[in-house]
Parts: sequence; C-alpha cells; structure tokens
Amino acid sequence: MGHILAIDQGTTSSRAIVFDGDLRPVAQAGREFEQHYPSPGRVEHDAEELFETCVQSAQAALARAGIGAGDLAGIGITNQRETVVLWERATGRPVHRAIVWQDRRTAETCRALAEAGHEPEVTARSGLLLDPYFSATKLAWLLDRDPDLRAAAEAGRLAFGTVDSWLIWRLTGGRVHATDATNASRTMLWDIRENRWSPELCALFRMPRALLPEVRDCAADYGTTDPGVLGAAVPIRGVAGDQQAAAMGQACFRPGMLKATYGTGCFALLNTGEVAVPSSNRLLTTVAARLDGRTTYALEGAIFVAGAAVQWLRDGLGLLGRAAEADALAARADPAQEVLMVPAFTGLGAPWWAPEARGALFGLTRNAGPAELARAALESAGYQTRDLLDAMRADWPEAPEAVLRVDGGMSASAHAMQFLSDILGAAVERPEVLETTALGAAWLAGRQAGLYPTEAEMAARWHAERRFIPTMATEDRDRRHARWRRAVAAVLAV
Repeated sequence: MGHILAIDQGTTSSRAIVFDGDLRPVAQAGREFEQHYPSPGRVEHDAEELFETCVQSAQAALARAGIGAGDLAGIGITNQRETVVLWERATGRPVHRAIVWQDRRTAETCRALAEAGHEPEVTARSGLLLDPYFSATKLAWLLDRDPDLRAAAEAGRLAFGTVDSWLIWRLTGGRVHATDATNASRTMLWDIRENRWSPELCALFRMPRALLPEVRDCAADYGTTDPGVLGAAVPIRGVAGDQQAAAMGQACFRPGMLKATYGTGCFALLNTGEVAVPSSNRLLTTVAARLDGRTTYALEGAIFVAGAAVQWLRDGLGLLGRAAEADALAARADPAQEVLMVPAFTGLGAPWWAPEARGALFGLTRNAGPAELARAALESAGYQTRDLLDAMRADWPEAPEAVLRVDGGMSASAHAMQFLSDILGAAVERPEVLETTALGAAWLAGRQAGLYPTEAEMAARWHAERRFIPTMATEDRDRRHARWRRAVAAVLAV
C-alpha cells in the first residue's frame, strides 16, 4: 500500500505514472488519442477515448511497476482544464464530443457579452476574462443548440464536468460527481473569493445549478474506483488542474514563486498567497490550491502555442521526424537569419487575448530554411513568456522571485531553455523530475493518504537537474524583445 498512481489526462495523450513511498516515479505508460477538428477554430475530443486511454495507461503502468491496483494507497488525477464534457446521468453517455480548451467557436458570444458590459463582473467574480478558452460559453453553446438538452439539464438529467469530473464519474461507476477548487476556478462559473458556484454567473450564462459538480479540496476523498476498472477498489484522493498540479510538483508553495509548464501551450503561475490579486494587464486571477479548506491564489498567464509550434514543424511541414530533433536542427541555423515566429495558430493568449489572431513568420529571406524555422519555433516560447512575466511584475507590487522553474516536454530542449533565460534575464531551473504535473497529483493523493510529506518537506526535497543562466547582453535582449513586440503588433493589426 506504499504506492500512488497519478493519472495525467492531457491535451494530446493520457499518461499514468506509479510513484513509490518516497515520491519517486517507478513506472509509467501513455496513450495518444485522436484530435478532432470539425471546422476551423473548433477542437474536440472523444470523451470515451479520454477515459479509455487513461485506464489503458494505468493498467500498463501498474504492470510495468509489478504491482496490482490493490497495492495502491490512492490515485491522484490531473487534467487538461476548461475542456467541457456533458453526459447523461442515467447512462453515462456523453451527449457530444468534449469541447477542448483550445476551441474558439464561442468567440462571437464572448465578444457580445463584453460589448454588453459584462466582463467587469465576470472578472471580479471568477478572476477570468470573457474568452472562449473557459468552460462556461462552451457549455452554454451545447445547451443552446438543442432545446431538448437544455430541458434535460434543467430537469437534472445531465451532468457537466471538466475532464477530472468525467474521469471521477467513470472511475467510480457514476457514484461521484465532483471536482476540485482549481478546476472549478477555470469554468467562469466559480466565485473564487466566495468559494462557491456563483448564482450571478450561472444566471448570466443560463446555467442550471443541477448540472454542476460538488467542489472539494485538492486533497480529499473522491470516492473509490469500481473494482472492475483496475482490478480492485482504489480510493481517489487528489485532484488538481494540470497547471496547478505542476506548481505543486515544483514546490511553488511560497508567495512570489513562479513556474512555467511547456507542453502544447505554456502556462505560467505566480503564487500570490492568500490574496487574490486582480490583474490590470489581462492576466488571470485563479485558485492555485485549496488544502484543508484554505485557498491559495495565483496570477496566471496562458500561452496557447508552445510545444505545438514544434509539433507543427513535425506534422504540418514534415521538417522533423520527432519533436526532440528540433534542438539539433535549430543549432544549424544561420545567426544572421533573424526569423521570428508568432505562433498564433489558435489565437493569442495572455496578455493579448486575441482569439482571431493567426500565426505569422517575420524576417524570411531566400536563405532561410528548416533550421531557421526550428529555431524560431523554439524561441517563440521564450518571447511569449517574457510578455507574461512583464505583466506579472506590473500587476503585483511584491516582485516575483528572480528564478523561473520550468517543466513539461518542451523544457527538455536546452536551446529553448537557454534562450528563455537569455530573453528574461533571469535564472531558469529545470527539476530532476520533469513530470511535475503527475508529481503534483501524486503528492496530493499521498498527502491525503498520510504517505507523503508536508509542503515544507516537499519544498526541501525539490532539486534542480540543470540551471540556465542568462548570457545575452542587455542591449541585445532589449532589441530582440522590441522586434518581437512589433511582430505581435503586426499580427494583431491584420
């Protein structure tokens, strides 16, 4: 009973990692799943496939660890946030494909609500901005497209959840409809200061209260799995949205600590302690964690495309066989070819929030080629992160610490992380355990089980695998960033 299973349900794959009693990963497995693009700007997942790939990954990870489900002290779940699943309570059948956080189909709805003057109230209560990124307008779109669905929702026959709620429902055989405070805070329906579903926001989006899950602490009892799923009944003891879980895995428990996770997108969280800091620079105020009934807040900046830019080089242009080849290709780039990529494939996130912006390349010459494109894709994450950190420093009177902790698949790129340090003019630390999202979920479940250490002990255990120090001259840093800002302005002007 000294192991924890972390389920990490992401945007492009589902993964499972088994951690031992010392919080060390001992086995892992993963499964990719299909991305559905029914029309431009729309992104969907098959909710059943999300669940099935999680179960398959968990079974494979347990087999590789040489243990059974009965040997687990608990399960921790972390997930892609904002993605909407709507299902029938009686059958558990999804009524539509899951609408993914990247989906932009409700851009016009958000614009109309903003023009009607609703954004100040939405931001004051939820900490979020009126953008298709969040769950509320996606869910409203599902209900408004079919009068029968809305009637079923109002009658209590349907259930809504972000992906964590869907997995909990399926894992427990439909016995538990719950989410945690971090995921609730991403729906645009949760009052982050009152810690409750907001009657005002539910009324604005015409959201029946019967749809919504119960909200619990991040480390809490979320029921036990149906024995038929993994082979034994296992308690689910920890849940957090992927970015908040990564912050916990990075031991960012102290106000002022900052982490950035580089996966499909990039998400930077700045711990602001027990104060929900309002943003004047179009960042998000969000729940970082709720433990033992105490809420910790964060400022967050969301970049929609980070590692996805490298995936585009691989899948869209065929320049790479594997994403990991980007570093070697970028190393061959001509320093004189200053190619810039603004990867607004699904719009621009913080601090711009321009859902209709589209990507562009700048500085192309006849001599520019695959190597220059690879370098531009890797460096675009650094430029976007610089914009986020500048906004955070402007929002919070207490300056963030001068160290950025990084994780996620793209953080394995030495080129991207060195450029990040250079363009920020700050140290960048990469941890020994790169799977910090799963680590955070495991820590929550182990904490609830009495197996893992407190926040202070967790922080003491954290170690950097590599520390990147800036080497770029200040003048060059400022020149490059100014050129980047001109490129962004051009994209916004189109």
